[in-house]
Amino acid sequence: MTSLGNPLHFNNGSTIKNRFMLAALTNLQSGRDGVMSDDEYHWLTRRAEGGFGLTMTCATSVQHRGVGFPGQLGAHDDLHLEGLKRMASGIKAQGSHAVVQLHHGGMRAMGDYCDDTPMCPSDDESTNSKAMTIEEVEGFVEDCIASAVRCHKAGFDGVQLHGAHGYLIAQFLSPEINRRDDAYGGSPVKRAKVLFDIIEGINASCGRSFSLGVRLSPERFGQRTEEIRDLAGQLLTDDRIDYLDMSLWDVFKPAHDEAFAGESLLKVFTDLPRKGVALGAAGKLYSAGDCQRAIDSGLDFVLIGRGAVVHADFPAQAMANPDFAMLELPVSRQHLADQGLGPKFIDYMASWKGFVAA
Repeated sequence: MTSLGNPLHFNNGSTIKNRFMLAALTNLQSGRDGVMSDDEYHWLTRRAEGGFGLTMTCATSVQHRGVGFPGQLGAHDDLHLEGLKRMASGIKAQGSHAVVQLHHGGMRAMGDYCDDTPMCPSDDESTNSKAMTIEEVEGFVEDCIASAVRCHKAGFDGVQLHGAHGYLIAQFLSPEINRRDDAYGGSPVKRAKVLFDIIEGINASCGRSFSLGVRLSPERFGQRTEEIRDLAGQLLTDDRIDYLDMSLWDVFKPAHDEAFAGESLLKVFTDLPRKGVALGAAGKLYSAGDCQRAIDSGLDFVLIGRGAVVHADFPAQAMANPDFAMLELPVSRQHLADQGLGPKFIDYMASWKGFVAA
């Protein structure tokens, strides 16, 4: 049986020291210009110190007009480079694989960053989003690649492409949102072209020693589970990437799509053949037992979100004690400060119902 403390070997020759990855977590702690703050640095380096085999930044912007959150970390301009260098060095000093998650908000971008006209694969009246031209689609691909190159130059070990949660790559994958009839829409293969163009470009520009992951969500946001399953099947046998991260909201929940009625959503993906590409998932993994059960159910690694907010050393505690479980919520502001969260992050978590004690 694979244990949580076993090393994980990637397609590209990299190895992470255990089966724990820090999920990319929005924290609103950096500057309005996307420059990394001390609070963002301390939040992430504490998690690397706490035992995560792979430590991932928050969703990090690849275009100014794609910024989705106030205080979002940036990788789209050279003014971000010094902060990224500091972050990469701090994470790697703890023996953790350092990764930036690349993100574009698309129709969910902040209005004041995109002149109140967000980009989208097709016009969307509800968000006042305008369909991207071919040139804008190609520019997005180029900017993703340029951001990856910047992260590589900064010393990161790799990047992950955020193709989940209804952001721009996920918008291209959605048959409801993407109604294009050109090279980037009209069929599942064409809707996925943006993703594969970015994968190809990052491999070509950064080299295969630079690790590459993809995050997908199989439900909500206009996705069809069957299409995402088929895409996951392609990715799990594609030696241009190293790992696939499935955001399931709850790793052990049943699938909602009628095509998979009564099935475990996790099993839809763990049953797929793999060719060197590691498979992981996130969703309500709050204890050592939950994490080991997920590995025993066929995953290669687990991603920790809320548990990592509450415990900077979640992996270290889970590997040392099979009975370890996250503290019950709500927790105090002081507890979160003690775990390395800055004031803005604590305020953000206080907006989540029942997370922070009044």
